[in-house]
Amino acid sequence: MPLNSRIANFYNLSIEERKSLLVSLLDLTDNELRILQGEGISDETLGYMIENVVGRVSLPLGIATNFKVNGRDYLIPMAVEESSIVAAASNSAKIARVKGGFTAEYSGSLAIGQMQVLNVSNFDEASKRILSEKHELLSLANSTNKVLVNLGGGARDIEVREIKGDLENYLIIHLIVDVKDVQGANTVNTMLEKLHAKIEELTQGSVLMKIISNYAVKRTVKASAVFDKKMLGGEEVVDKILLAYDFANNDIYRCTTHNKGIMNGISAVLLATGNDTRAVEAGAHAFATRNGTYKPLTNFEKNSVGDLVGTIEIPTFVGILGGAINVNPIYQLAFKIMSVTNVSEFAEALGAVGLAQNLAALRALVSEGIQAGHMSLHARNIAIIAGAIEDQIDRVAERMIADNKISVDRAKELLKEYN
Repeated sequence: MPLNSRIANFYNLSIEERKSLLVSLLDLTDNELRILQGEGISDETLGYMIENVVGRVSLPLGIATNFKVNGRDYLIPMAVEESSIVAAASNSAKIARVKGGFTAEYSGSLAIGQMQVLNVSNFDEASKRILSEKHELLSLANSTNKVLVNLGGGARDIEVREIKGDLENYLIIHLIVDVKDVQGANTVNTMLEKLHAKIEELTQGSVLMKIISNYAVKRTVKASAVFDKKMLGGEEVVDKILLAYDFANNDIYRCTTHNKGIMNGISAVLLATGNDTRAVEAGAHAFATRNGTYKPLTNFEKNSVGDLVGTIEIPTFVGILGGAINVNPIYQLAFKIMSVTNVSEFAEALGAVGLAQNLAALRALVSEGIQAGHMSLHARNIAIIAGAIEDQIDRVAERMIADNKISVDRAKELLKEYN
């Protein structure tokens, strides 16, 4: 039976009730439930992952509901410390469902590896020699990973560029590799190492750097959705959102925060699944400048009936296999919750999350205000900091919200009243 991500009152369930529901929906094992409770990885394994390990940092793992992408429902795991992000994504996805959910398209899993060649005396001749030997170079690169080649991936093309630097002019070689379901950094870097000697022979130059690029312009995702005007709060709210978008589209100070809001959602999913947040964020912000000026990664406009139409395009330097994903069982469980079977589905879901998160932020900013939404959800954290426990947490939070006084001092005053 297909998964239905429209789970009524999921927010109002207790943590244990949510876990039980996930066990039922996804047929989780007892061991997977233990992993969800933080028992999935030993200190010894952590010590293999990075150096000088002394402990671990815990983040809340939440589930964004209501997502429908290309006609299929997804539960979206999100690891994030900031209040309102999971709820905001879920609410935007609920609005999008009214008009059929999100439509998304993945361009493909082509990674770019770069080689920097110094001391090239004749760039034209060197380029011609490289391109004339392209077939041999691709075969040499593919000899490093027969498994990937057998899966239909591998080195696909070679591009040559000239960069005029401040210290020297460089011949830059791009190795284009279809990395399939892995992120691809180790795969591509190994291929570049294999080509080192042959490239020096062909160029009569000296290879300095060999490294994958996080500017993943050949592995992007596009997503779109129609957001019902009534669900948004009326056509007046739609018009206000368009004014807010216009501000971001014409001011870099606002645009930077606009794009950060997109990454609030995407990075939370990346953290939950063991993907490289820094790589995706760097590529996204570089992509925002692709036309010469820093611009929003999303676009919003109004259709003929007054609904809001949103679109996003963003590089997705991601994978569902390899690296830390294979080491830490919580990442594997996150993918099981998400029920993705290939990187295309994962990237398309990421695009939908980014668009949903951005719409939620814009809507909040032009209606109740972003601070009101944040502080309402943050009130419970403040109550806990002040020393509230169990049922005191909600009582103190609700009172602070009603009084419009959300602070540790106010929470302590209320606790004295209740005690």
